[in-house]
Amino acid sequence: MKQKDNAFLLLVTTAAALGGLLFGFDTAVISGVVPFIRNYFALDDIALGWAVSSLLVGCVVGVAVSGKPADILGRRKTLLIASLLFFVSAVGSALAGQLNIFITFRFLGGIGVGTASILSPMYISEISPAEKRGSLVSLNQLAIVIGILVAFFSNYLLSTTGDNNWRWMLGVMGAPALLFFTTLLFIPESPRWLAQKQKKEEAFRILERINGTETAKAEMLSVEESIQNQVKVSYKEVFSARMSPLIWMGIVVAVFSQVTGINSIMYYAPMIFAKTGLGVNSALMQTIAVGGVNLIFTFVAIKYIDKFGRKPLLVAGSIGMAVSLLALAVAFYLHEFGGLLILAFVLIYIASFAASLGPVTWVFIAEIYPNRVRSEAMSVAVVLLWLAVFVVSFTFPYMLNVLGGGAAFLVFGCMCLIYLVFLLVKVPETKGKSLEELERMLLKN
Repeated sequence: MKQKDNAFLLLVTTAAALGGLLFGFDTAVISGVVPFIRNYFALDDIALGWAVSSLLVGCVVGVAVSGKPADILGRRKTLLIASLLFFVSAVGSALAGQLNIFITFRFLGGIGVGTASILSPMYISEISPAEKRGSLVSLNQLAIVIGILVAFFSNYLLSTTGDNNWRWMLGVMGAPALLFFTTLLFIPESPRWLAQKQKKEEAFRILERINGTETAKAEMLSVEESIQNQVKVSYKEVFSARMSPLIWMGIVVAVFSQVTGINSIMYYAPMIFAKTGLGVNSALMQTIAVGGVNLIFTFVAIKYIDKFGRKPLLVAGSIGMAVSLLALAVAFYLHEFGGLLILAFVLIYIASFAASLGPVTWVFIAEIYPNRVRSEAMSVAVVLLWLAVFVVSFTFPYMLNVLGGGAAFLVFGCMCLIYLVFLLVKVPETKGKSLEELERMLLKN
C-alpha cells in the first residue's frame, strides 16, 4: 500500500510549468525590443504591430496543430518539440538582419508558445489530484508571470549593451529553452493519455505515486469508465448541440481574458509609460514594477483558487480591472500624468488580472471539457484566445498613437464590464471536483 508522493507531484508539475515560463518570456521580451527594432527596421505603427504580433499568428497555428500530436505522441513528447522551437526562435530572431527573417523566427517561436499554452496546463490538469488541481494548474500561470518578469528585468539590464542590445534581449531565451527540454526528459506521460492508449498498468503506477494506492484505484476506475464511454471524436461532436454550451463558455472565458487589454500592457508598457513623458530607460524600469506586481498577485490566486473557487476570483478581478482601466482612460483624457498616477492605475489593473483572469482562465478551460474531447475543445478555445491577443496587439500601437490612450483604455474597461455580466449569469463553479465528476455535472446541465 503506497502513500502519495507530494514531492514527486510538485516536481513533475513544476517541470511541465517551465513551458509557461518560456511562454511568458517569449511573449513579454518584445516589450523591451520594440523601441530598438522600430528604429533598426524603420517601422511605422502598422509594421510595428505586425512585428510584435507575428509571434501570435504562430501561437494560433501552434494551438491548432498541437492537438493531434498530443493525442498520438503524447503530451510530453509534443512539449519536447515545442521546447526545440523556443530555442530555434531565440537564436534565429536574435541573429536576424532583415524584417522578414525576424518575423519568420518569431512565428516559429509562436508555434512553440501556442503548443505550450495548451499542453502545459492540460498535462498538469490530467496528472493532478482534484483537490489540488486549481493550485497546480496555476503553477503554469506562475511560471508565465515569472517568465514575464525575467524578460522585463533582462531587457532593462541589457538595454545598455550597445547597438545590438535587442539581439541579446531575444537570444538569452535559448538557455531556459534548453532547460525545459532537459527537464521534460525526466517526467512521466499523462496517466489519462496512457489509459486512453491502453497502457493501464503504467497509468496506474503514476496515479498511485501521486494519490496513494486507495485513491489511485478509485481514480483509475473513474478514468476507465470515462474512456469506455468514448467514441471517435471529430470537431462535429465538439460543436454538437450537447457540447455547444460548454464550448461557448470556454470560448468567452478565453477571449475575454485578452480583450480586456492585458497584452496591450505587457507588450507595450514602455510605450505607454513613454507617453507620460518618461525616457526609454525609466519606462523599462517601471515595466519591471509591472512584472513584479504580476508575480506577487499570482501567488494570491494560487493560494485562494481552491479555497474560494474559480468564479469568485474571476468576478473580483473583473471589477478591479474595470475600475482601474476606466481610471486610466480618464487620466489620459485629462492629460493627468503627474507623479506616479498612471503607474498606480496600471499596477492595480495588473494585480487584479494576476489574482484572477490570468491563472483562473487556464484552469477553467483545462477542466470543463470531457476527457474524450479535451484536446479538440481546448484547442478551439485557445486558438480564439490567441486570435484575440493578435487583434489587440496588432491594433494597439495605432490606437495609442492615433486614437489616444483614453479611447484605448475606455474600450478595454467596457469589455471588463461585459465580461462581469457574463460571469455572474453563465459561469458555474468547478472547484474540488474530479475531471470525470465535472464531465457528468456540466453535461447534465
